[in-house]
Amino acid sequence: MKTLFLIRHAKSSWDNPELSDFDRPLNKRGKKDAPAMAKRLKERHVTPDIMITSPALRTFDTCKEFARILNFDKHKIKTDQNLYHANEEQILHVIRDIKDHERDDEEVVFLFGHNPGLTEFANSMLNEYIDNIPTCGIVKAQLKIDRWKEASFGCGQIDFFDIPKSKTH
Repeated sequence: MKTLFLIRHAKSSWDNPELSDFDRPLNKRGKKDAPAMAKRLKERHVTPDIMITSPALRTFDTCKEFARILNFDKHKIKTDQNLYHANEEQILHVIRDIKDHERDDEEVVFLFGHNPGLTEFANSMLNEYIDNIPTCGIVKAQLKIDRWKEASFGCGQIDFFDIPKSKTH
């Protein structure tokens, strides 16, 4: 059994219209929501084995905040260009490419990405209907697989779905 956390980047700034989409930073709310959501995972005693993120600034900065709060070495964060505005097939490919180790220690993966692909991927992977994973939303999934390369649509089950505006978590 593998555990996958799908995390959408926190709210980004549109203050500078000259910046490319890739280079947009987090806005004030995003800088508040990222550590708050990471603290919710810390309260649940979640420890990631791998963090994979889109290299877009807002997504990478969201990932770094989670790493900081969860005491994950930020130098071990993996960026994958294929996650930048990925569709559900591209995200599945990234998941299947996660290397299993001899002892299969890497059971908990955090994947940071973008919509609409992240929501579409969650729905296909979990046979669920989530209308939208909002900024800094987290979907925790249990995948009924032994190796990441076995990942397929429908192989997972949702454990929880948390969003910044949620009062209960």
